[in-house]
Amino acid sequence: MQQDVEQLVEEVALKLGRGLSLEDLDGVLLSYSSNQSHADRVRVNFLLSKKVPADVSAWQLSHGIATAVRPVVVPANDELGMLGRVCVPLLVRGFRVGYLWVQQDVEEQSATAILAQLPGVRNELDLLAGLLLESNTAESEFRRRREREFLAACEGESNALAAVAGWKEIQGKAPWQLVVVLDAGGGDGVGDPLAATLIHRSAALQSTIGVDSVLFSAGTETHAVMLFRETGGRAVHAQVLVHYQLELAKRAGRKVERVILGISEPLPVIRRLGPAYRQAKLAAQAAAVDPRLGELVDSRSTGLYQLFDRLTAPGGWDDHGSVHFAALEAADRNGELLPVLELLYDSDGSVQEVAKELHLHRSSIYNRLARIRQLIGVDPLNGAVRLELHAALKARRWAVRPRI
Repeated sequence: MQQDVEQLVEEVALKLGRGLSLEDLDGVLLSYSSNQSHADRVRVNFLLSKKVPADVSAWQLSHGIATAVRPVVVPANDELGMLGRVCVPLLVRGFRVGYLWVQQDVEEQSATAILAQLPGVRNELDLLAGLLLESNTAESEFRRRREREFLAACEGESNALAAVAGWKEIQGKAPWQLVVVLDAGGGDGVGDPLAATLIHRSAALQSTIGVDSVLFSAGTETHAVMLFRETGGRAVHAQVLVHYQLELAKRAGRKVERVILGISEPLPVIRRLGPAYRQAKLAAQAAAVDPRLGELVDSRSTGLYQLFDRLTAPGGWDDHGSVHFAALEAADRNGELLPVLELLYDSDGSVQEVAKELHLHRSSIYNRLARIRQLIGVDPLNGAVRLELHAALKARRWAVRPRI
């Protein structure tokens, strides 16, 4: 990877006919070109120390490079022994991964010539940014700090919400949607939460490169969180799901059977990130325990699980509490009764559909319903009993949801 980066820097330097240096977001030298007609004192010291000095960094930052999305002209500073420069922010999908610096020649009075040359190396710069994303530079403190801020905003912290609301990459792009990406198999972070977090962070970054609808992403020990621009369809979500599954398998070193995207309701203002995060987590958890919901799950489609989410909050109810259900559960040692009952409820009472899905004769379904009726003393298809048992079946699923 490093060799590819160095080769690209040399290619760009040759095309521009100028000396270049490449640094990460923390001011650490990553690569530099060998051709340079004249190197000022700052460049020489930088190449020797591999780190931007504090006074030089302050001068550069004072010209807005940390938030710029286009090349920035940084004028000469005689006190620092620094010629004029152009800083080219390297960005992938709206966040920066490093800076490429192009030094002016001694006789140049302005950076006009450099700015005119840069469009000719646009493809190389995009490729360089992609390579940096694959390298450790994406793990800079700047990126980690932004992710912590974003996740804190998702938890509803007021200071973090105010900070995220000011991010340039999300301003003017409302409404948004929050998406939780969950590996239904889990197991990434057993004994190593830092490694698990890194796996989800990297998979989220790589799976959304070039996806304009995804404005930011972050990883946690158990899942990834993405901020989407709200879209009417789900084609982009499906694309991200497929890529995330591939990236996760590559990084975890195992087969990933099922990935779920839990999708919140659209949010018109960033201060609603907290409730949206809860909605997206609920959708992902519900789909993890109830595969019939699918892999792309809107929070509004989770039905009774929305109620369970409220009831199982801290201090809330976390037990199905049904006497009828407890009797059935105790008697159904072979797992013949409850699956039939749940499928029947989910299929709007169609015995034919249940028989077809379970590869049973319809008479077998009727026999099992008769056994259930005998065990609990009431008809399981009638009114309040049906509601009670259906809710208890879903509560049993909800009790084993992934805790994220």
